Amino acid sequence: MNKHRQQLLHLAADWIAASLSWLGLFFFRKNVIEASKHGYEIPINQDQNLYLGLIFIPIAWIILYTLSGYYLHIFRRSRLKELEFTFNQTFIGVTVIFFALILDDSINSYIDYYESVGVLFLLHFGSTILFRLIVSTQTIHNIKNRIWGYPTIIVGCGERAINLYNELIAQKKSEGFFILGFVKISENCSDKFTGELPLLGSWEDLPKLINMHHIEDVILCPEASENAHITEIVDCIQNEEVHLKIIPDHFSLVLGMVKMNNILGTMLVEVDFEVMPTWQKIVKRGIDLVVSSIAIVVLFPLFLIIGIAIKIDSEGPVIFKQDRIGYKGKVFKILKFRSMRNNAESNGTPRLSHDQDERRTKIGIFLRQTRLDELPQFFNVLLGQMSLVGPRPERSFFIEQIVSIAPIYRRLHRIKPGITSWGQIKYGYASNVNEMVDRMKYDILYLENMSLSLDFKIMAYTALIMVQGRGK
Repeated sequence: MNKHRQQLLHLAADWIAASLSWLGLFFFRKNVIEASKHGYEIPINQDQNLYLGLIFIPIAWIILYTLSGYYLHIFRRSRLKELEFTFNQTFIGVTVIFFALILDDSINSYIDYYESVGVLFLLHFGSTILFRLIVSTQTIHNIKNRIWGYPTIIVGCGERAINLYNELIAQKKSEGFFILGFVKISENCSDKFTGELPLLGSWEDLPKLINMHHIEDVILCPEASENAHITEIVDCIQNEEVHLKIIPDHFSLVLGMVKMNNILGTMLVEVDFEVMPTWQKIVKRGIDLVVSSIAIVVLFPLFLIIGIAIKIDSEGPVIFKQDRIGYKGKVFKILKFRSMRNNAESNGTPRLSHDQDERRTKIGIFLRQTRLDELPQFFNVLLGQMSLVGPRPERSFFIEQIVSIAPIYRRLHRIKPGITSWGQIKYGYASNVNEMVDRMKYDILYLENMSLSLDFKIMAYTALIMVQGRGK
């Protein structure tokens, strides 16, 4: 099952469909609309827009499909989903083409506009869905006949797990699971299971096993006595690139994160770790790049002034670097203007700052109140380590303490940390672990309600706090 080859096949089919629909529209416009207006047929080969369109129109369609995430999960779509997606994207694309290219056409009446749009929609939708259904039908055939499949691990080794395994392998038509083994949740494993599949380890080993065996699907099938571990297991693998499925008996334990799209197969629901639609994530990243680039250029004189002020105020570097835990638990160096004395943690024990912290420099107090100490993080955003808006990244020393109180904190690693956050504007800087836990509640709310509009609101309130100097 070659994912890249299949993606290229889909891309080529979409390119051909877009080219054919544009060519068909030109024939219709020249032979029907313009011929009706002028009283004679106008040769198509005399219009350079035909050739420009054959180059740029397919590119525009491919960009639209890419932004909407069409090419990400090409092995996991039903033909009904193909119809729904193709119809929606065709409607959007044709609407854009109408206002961008067709609206200035020379016509006899407004009916010509409706006919052009209708013809383009039918041609594009018809040719695109035809090619997609051919490719998708072949993909579904290969999966159902066990030619293609997804490397899979079953989490659990009790009676429920063995019953699920037997049901999956007994199916005449496969659902695509190539089960490589099982991992235990507790020591209560069925004797039947140990003879069927290899034991790969315990659930704590899942991140390592997923990378080692290139696992794409994880099926969570605990016994009733193992329910207490479900949330821990979900949090354990939430940063891995896998599809997590769970038997319906336990879906309420992760309510709000599940989706069901299989009617005839084994009853499994999928835990959805995606927090934003693909197009919004791409737009969010684009905004990050544009705003950060502009900010660095425009604010460069301010950077110099702050740097000089820091040097005059105290000894030490202008930029402070510190290891933080970011997206999917990866370590990166966060950049700040130094607001404390050099070697403020010389005793080796990490400490959080507070309103009366004697380690702060004179200029540092002002920088923290106005949040200007965070400005160098625009470089972290450009490097892709951070976003403009997202939960504030913490040090591993404090994360361990937060997790011991609120294990749900690890869910924040599902998204990039940010220069500012909902928790930051509602709570400000935290001076102890308990305050960090309180602030985390707002960041969890942000995680569950992420949207571009919410990002704009948070950035607006952050700017207001900076102007008013209300930062701690």
